Amino acid sequence: MTTPVIVTGGSSGIGRAVVRRLGSAGHPVVIAYRSGERSARALVTELETRGARAVAVRANVAERADVRALFDRAEREFGTAAGLVNNAGVSAVEPVADTGDALIEELLGVNLRGALYGMQEAAARLADGGSIVNISSTAVATATPGLGVYLAAKAGVETLTRVAAKEFGTRGIRVNAVAPGLVDSPMFREGKTPADIDRFTAQAPLHRLGDFGEIAAAVVYLLGPAASWVNGQVLRVNGGVA
Repeated sequence: MTTPVIVTGGSSGIGRAVVRRLGSAGHPVVIAYRSGERSARALVTELETRGARAVAVRANVAERADVRALFDRAEREFGTAAGLVNNAGVSAVEPVADTGDALIEELLGVNLRGALYGMQEAAARLADGGSIVNISSTAVATATPGLGVYLAAKAGVETLTRVAAKEFGTRGIRVNAVAPGLVDSPMFREGKTPADIDRFTAQAPLHRLGDFGEIAAAVVYLLGPAASWVNGQVLRVNGGVA
């Protein structure tokens, strides 16, 4: 049996694409979600009809107890996990000067504290030689206005990635991050004119947007043995934007 992997925020978007790739490769997958229970359970059914093993678990990664319970459930279902994808995230467009306390707590809680809790739990409970992949954002490099607090959290995730890679290495656990660029999706296109889409597309030297599958391929690569000498790195999957 291929080794189990936990994917937070696994019911939609990048997480969903990662789960599908892992399931197709034979990994039992624990799909963690905070909302979107219907999508998570539908994804479990989809994987099971293809012969894969999966379970959906509700978890708010901003709560340490939920992260601990998530690992407990993974171990009960599939044994010791060998991989963790810290994908759960929330974003909001708000100038730094106008970001209120509730939004600050939400952005830092899910994006930074959630990733930290996941790494802390994984440090104690992943199998030796396991792998952690954190999801950041290319916008950390571009310093996009309106995303200041969100990007502060993601910059913290990138720093934790580099430090944890050095600290967890005694057990052979690798820690890397993927920083996606703009991805074509219904959510991205919502509220944008064709001119807006063209402007964003022109930002990348490849003159197109990415797709979830391309991001997922990078994540699965970093999880696997082909990346056995890749550690403490941030892979910017963005078509060359930055």
